[in-house]
Amino acid sequence: MEGGVVATQGGVCVDLTKMDRIIEVHPENFTATVEAGVTRISLNEYIRDTGMWFPIDPGADASLCGMAATSASGTNAVRYGTMRENVVNLEVVLADGRVLHTQGKGRATKKTAAGYNLTNLLVGSEGTLGIVTQATLRLYGIPEAMISAVCLFPDIRSAIDTVVQTMQCSIPIARIEFLDEASIDASNRYSNLNQKLAPTLFLEFHGSKLSVQEQADAVGAIVSENGGSDFQWALKFEERKKLWKARHDLYYAGKASIPGAHAYSTDVCVPLSKLSEVLTETKKDVDAAAKFLKGHLVGHVGDGNFHVLIAYDPNLPDAVDKLHDLVDKINRRALAHGGTCTGEHGIGLGKRKYLAEELGEVNLDVMRSIKTALDPNHIMNPGKKIP
Repeated sequence: MEGGVVATQGGVCVDLTKMDRIIEVHPENFTATVEAGVTRISLNEYIRDTGMWFPIDPGADASLCGMAATSASGTNAVRYGTMRENVVNLEVVLADGRVLHTQGKGRATKKTAAGYNLTNLLVGSEGTLGIVTQATLRLYGIPEAMISAVCLFPDIRSAIDTVVQTMQCSIPIARIEFLDEASIDASNRYSNLNQKLAPTLFLEFHGSKLSVQEQADAVGAIVSENGGSDFQWALKFEERKKLWKARHDLYYAGKASIPGAHAYSTDVCVPLSKLSEVLTETKKDVDAAAKFLKGHLVGHVGDGNFHVLIAYDPNLPDAVDKLHDLVDKINRRALAHGGTCTGEHGIGLGKRKYLAEELGEVNLDVMRSIKTALDPNHIMNPGKKIP
C-alpha cells in the first residue's frame, strides 16, 4: 500500500507462490505450519474438518507469510489480534544465506521467555531483514454461531462512543467496523446494498448460540443509549457473506465513485479516547477537498484504526496536490494525538518521513543497527521501512 514492493534501486523480485505446502497441522496444539505460498483461504479450507480456523482476515486471499512480513490484520483483529499476536515461529532466509528459525527449529510453544523475541522482530519487517519461507500460526476453534448486524447513528461521535463503551464492557465482539456516509453510498452503488446514508457500524458476534445472543443484547443496549438504530440482522451465511464482502470491496466501491478515477488509501491508528475527535476533523478535511477528490472513511474502530479511501481524477488540475496535502494532514493529526502513522499498511516508501516524529532518533538508530547487522550490504528490499 505504501510502495513496499517497488524496486526503486532495481533488483530481483523473488516469487514464492509455488511454495504452497501445508507442512503440518496440530489441532491439539492449535497450530499450523505453512510454506510461503499458502494463502489464508486455502489454509482454512484445508483445516475446516478439524474444527479449527485461522481468523486473521485482511480482505484479500493473501499469502500467510506475506501477511506475516507486513504484520497484516483486518476486520477480526479486535477479537483475535493481528499477525503479530498469531505468528508462533518463522523460518527466514537471511541476507547471507543462513536459515533462521525465530523460536528454534520445530518449536511452537504458546509461551517462551528464551532469548530475544525474534519472531516479532521479523513480523512486519517488510522484507528488509530476510525472506520469510515458512510460518507456524496460531489456530482457533470455529465458533458454534456467528451473527452479523448493522446499526446507524446520528453522527460520528455517537457511533464511536458506542465502540468505546462496548470495549469497556469487555464484550468479546468479533468485528466492529465504522463506515461514514460516503462509504455507505459507495457500497450501496457498487455492492447492491440498501442502507440509509448515515454513520454506520457493521458488527459481528462469535461464540455459542447463547453467548452471541447475550453479546448482541448487551451491545444493542449500548447502541440505544447512544441514539443508534435497531439492529438490521444478517443471520444466514449468505447474508453475512454479502455484508462483509461489501465491506472488503470498499476500495473498489470508492474508486468507482468517480468515473475513470485513480484511488489512494492511507491508514492511521489513534488511542480510542481520541478516535471520535480525529475522525470528525478528518471528515471536515475530506469535505473541504470535495472539489478535487472524494474521500471515504472506514475503520477497524475497535482498535482505533481507520482508513481513508480517496478517489481522484489525476487529470484535474491541483487534484494530486490536494490529495498529498490531505494525506499529510491525516498522518500528522494522528501523530499529534498520540497515534501512529500506520496501523496496517506499513511504512514502505510512503511513510518513512513520519518515522522520526513518531519514534525518535534513538529508536531509528537502533533500527538501523539491526538492519546493518542482519543485512550489511543492504540488499534486502533496499530503501524501505527506515529513513
